[in-house]
Amino acid sequence: MTLPFRPPARPLATALLAGALAVLAGCADMGKIEPQAVAIKPLELNAGKAIADAGADVAWPAQAWWQALHDDQLNALVATAIAGSPNLRAAEARVRQAESLAGVARAATLPKMDASASIDRELYTGNGAIPAALAGKTAWKNTAMLSGSYDLDLWGRNRDLLAAALDDVRMASAEAQMARLTLETAIVRAYIQLSLDYTLQDSVAENLAQRHRILEITRQRRAAGLATELEVANIETTLPAGKREHEQIGASIALLRNQLAALIGKGPGDGETIARPTLTLQDGNEARVPATLPAELVGRRPDIVAQRWRVEAAGARINSAKADFYPNVNLAAFVGLQSLGFPRFLESHAKMAGVTPAISLPIFEGGRLRSQLGNQTALYDVAVEQYNGVVIQAMSDVANALVRIESVKQQDQLAQQALASARRQQQLAERAYQAGMTDSLNVINAQLTLLNEQQQMAQVASKQLDNYALLMTALGGGVKLD
Repeated sequence: MTLPFRPPARPLATALLAGALAVLAGCADMGKIEPQAVAIKPLELNAGKAIADAGADVAWPAQAWWQALHDDQLNALVATAIAGSPNLRAAEARVRQAESLAGVARAATLPKMDASASIDRELYTGNGAIPAALAGKTAWKNTAMLSGSYDLDLWGRNRDLLAAALDDVRMASAEAQMARLTLETAIVRAYIQLSLDYTLQDSVAENLAQRHRILEITRQRRAAGLATELEVANIETTLPAGKREHEQIGASIALLRNQLAALIGKGPGDGETIARPTLTLQDGNEARVPATLPAELVGRRPDIVAQRWRVEAAGARINSAKADFYPNVNLAAFVGLQSLGFPRFLESHAKMAGVTPAISLPIFEGGRLRSQLGNQTALYDVAVEQYNGVVIQAMSDVANALVRIESVKQQDQLAQQALASARRQQQLAERAYQAGMTDSLNVINAQLTLLNEQQQMAQVASKQLDNYALLMTALGGGVKLD
């Protein structure tokens, strides 16, 4: 028979219980298992000359940093990608998953309550240990119960698991932002390459037109006895190679359109509608970064922020693993009604209640708890070293972008000089050829030199744009992080 519940009033027993738990907790042996890795402080890193020289009173990248390239089509492509990219939707789903798991962890810190009820009609045996009044008879058996339990979490195990889950949410959110930045950068860089290919194709087409014109002049001179068949053959030999290069660039343009279509979450048919880029960038050769670098970089790069939250989550799980070494107290209680015979279900004597404080203490676990703690500690060390690696790589990314920008600045000046010289050489060669003072081979060589310098100039201009994109990405891309 279950007696009605009356809460005990035994302060002495409670004090003794608390004291016993404290003594038992002091016996927990964790084997001196502690983390070994130490997180890098960015200010302790030698930023190097490139970063030091580039420090200036300039702002961090804007969130829509690609708009500085002044191309409406590019802006539309990025907007479409952000709205419909499967990769971004998957990253957002991982954030929702982390939030749901955090909800599960939060539930473990709260009291639990359940309700149950049953109404049975049962024929009782006449030969068993059944009261005489029910033996061999059919009667109602009714039960309604409300039960609850609460883990006191004296050592914070559940709270630490909740903290770890919330850190996982923050990590997933930062990773989603990194996925977005990676996508934006991929679109911008592919678009810059598309612009370069169009310029290279124009250069090859112009060069082919010049060769055809020289070929026609040479044929006329051959007919007049002023040129040989060999000169005509020399020019004709160069045409297939030029046409092949033109075709290769055309194929590259088509492939880049397909790539851009895939990046924005569309089919190849949408890529066919992408028009020629019209990119422009002011001060593309200026290697400048905020003077607060590297101190603020750790809070602006989503990959660093994500890794930092991974470290925090791993630290919380270490604390949770340590809590497993200590006693755990769980309170369970119930209250309800139970009766044999339906009419008596609501009588006062049908009430029942109980409370059960349950204490569990790990005594011999065969090293399981220490192994679990060792595992969580090792995972923490892994997370810290990964964080260190990301910070170092981030600094390297910024320095590399600055070195490239400064190098391209010098290349641009040299390329302009070389292009001017090649253009003058080509003009002089054509004039000399038309005047009969040189043969067609010198003209072809001059045209090939000009073509090469035009392509070099186009590639230098493209590098300026690409280096800008790399620097913006290295600085965090203006991502807004909570």
